[in-house]
Amino acid sequence: MPEVNNTTQNPFYFILTGIPGFEAFHIWISIPFCCLYTISTVGNITILTVIRIEPSLHQPMYLFLSMLALTDLGLTLTTLPTVMPIFWFDIRKISFEACFAQVFFLHGFSFMESSVLLAMSFDRYVAICRPLHYATILTSQVICRIGFAIICRCVLAVLPSLFLLKRLPFCRSHLLSHSYCLHPDMIRLACGDIQFNSWYGFALVLLIIVMDPLLIMLSYTLILRSILGRATWTERFQALNNCLSHILAVLVLYVPMVGLSMTHRFAKHASPLVHVIIANIYLLAPPVMNPIIYSVKTKQIRQGVFRLLFQRKAH
Repeated sequence: MPEVNNTTQNPFYFILTGIPGFEAFHIWISIPFCCLYTISTVGNITILTVIRIEPSLHQPMYLFLSMLALTDLGLTLTTLPTVMPIFWFDIRKISFEACFAQVFFLHGFSFMESSVLLAMSFDRYVAICRPLHYATILTSQVICRIGFAIICRCVLAVLPSLFLLKRLPFCRSHLLSHSYCLHPDMIRLACGDIQFNSWYGFALVLLIIVMDPLLIMLSYTLILRSILGRATWTERFQALNNCLSHILAVLVLYVPMVGLSMTHRFAKHASPLVHVIIANIYLLAPPVMNPIIYSVKTKQIRQGVFRLLFQRKAH
């Protein structure tokens, strides 16, 4: 098959895949997907609205939570334009440029979520281990710098892989194995030398999937040591309860992320349905579950949501 260069003037496109083996049921499968996207969008917008309108929530912990909600919203809106048209209208074709952009935002927001959770673990460490210095360490200026550093980190991590991808010729099937564009999926279709791309992807895995959780674990090790040194069980329970929402958010992100990474690397010949299910869990679980977790487990957010709903009903 002749090589097809994505930089030529001829239109170059990929073909996306829905749920393998269940194409006849796509219209029915779209119902739970539509519900999940609605929950994610409404939930994260509600979190952002509550934090914005409640002056008492203009604190470091909730500013980091607003970063997490923005990231989840971005992740949701990145996959929505390709997933739902496949289920509803069987629109599977996507141009190389659109696929390229989706890879950038999808992986960028995914890495950003990991970075925000790392920043939130630092926030919990300062709040529990150095409570008297909390307000002086995590000032508004410091939080802005952390947010800017997170954006720079994610952009600089994703861009090189995209430049390496863009230089590759594609001479194999244009069929991708997901309803959206993933970097490992696109690399699989390239016919050039992808060794450097693979090593760079492996380095990113070490940077994000390995280093971030290790640093989060370090934060919680220090937190646990501080908690165990406290006088009463009530204080220990309150400190752990303050961390529970963040711990659940960490598990919701990293368990599917590790599963997806391991599947791409060590289970390449597994059923396509397995790859699709794990990828969808990885991309949908955090945006859907995080607003629920923080609304249920965080009293201030829960009260803010109730006030927001009550005010709307009153008007």
